[in-house]
Amino acid sequence: MKKLLLSLVAVSAFAFSTQAQTEKGKIMVGGSVGFSSEKVDGANKSDFSFNVVPSAAYFISDNFAIGTGVGYTYNKEVSDLKLNQAFKVAPFGRYYVGLSDQFKFFGQLSVPMSFGNDKALDADGNTGAKTGTTTDIGVNIAPGFAFFPTKRIGIEFSVNGLGYNNAQFKNELTGIKTKTNSFGLEADTFAPKLGVQFHF
Repeated sequence: MKKLLLSLVAVSAFAFSTQAQTEKGKIMVGGSVGFSSEKVDGANKSDFSFNVVPSAAYFISDNFAIGTGVGYTYNKEVSDLKLNQAFKVAPFGRYYVGLSDQFKFFGQLSVPMSFGNDKALDADGNTGAKTGTTTDIGVNIAPGFAFFPTKRIGIEFSVNGLGYNNAQFKNELTGIKTKTNSFGLEADTFAPKLGVQFHF
C-alpha cells in the first residue's frame, strides 16, 4: 500500500510572569493545533484531519497549575467513508520539578473529552446524512521536559504517556449504543510534541 502522510503538530503556550515562570498566582495560556493528510490506495481523495484546542491554566501553588483546553476536531476519512466533527474539552493538572534555573521536568494528568457526530461520505468525499453521535472520555498521564533559555522563553518537549479511553457511538437510525474501552502506553519518543512558551 502506497501512502503519503503529512503530519504537523504544533503546541504553543504563553505564560504571563514577571518573576519565576511557575510561581503561585501565574497564568499560562496556550494550546495546540494539528493537521494531517494521508492518501490511501483505492480512495479517490486523501483523508484529512485538523484540530485546534486553546488552553489556559492557573498556578494554584508554586510549580502546580490546573487548567483546561477547549476546542474543535475535524476528521474526514474518505477511505472509510466517514466524517467526524467534535467539540473537545480537556481539563488538566501539571506539576513541575526544577532541575536547575533553566531546566524543569513536568508531569501532566489530563482528562480529554469530546462530543461530536458522524456523517456518511461518498467516494468523492461529499458529506451525506448524519449516522450517529460520538462521546469519548479519557485519562492520560504524560511526562515532559521544559527548557528556559531566557526568562521570557520556554521550550517544551513531551511524549504521550499512559492512557485510558472510553468511546461511545449511538446509531442515528436504531438508537443502539456501542462502547469501546482502550488502555495502553503510548510513549513514542520518535513522535514528540514540541511546545514554545513566552513569558511576559
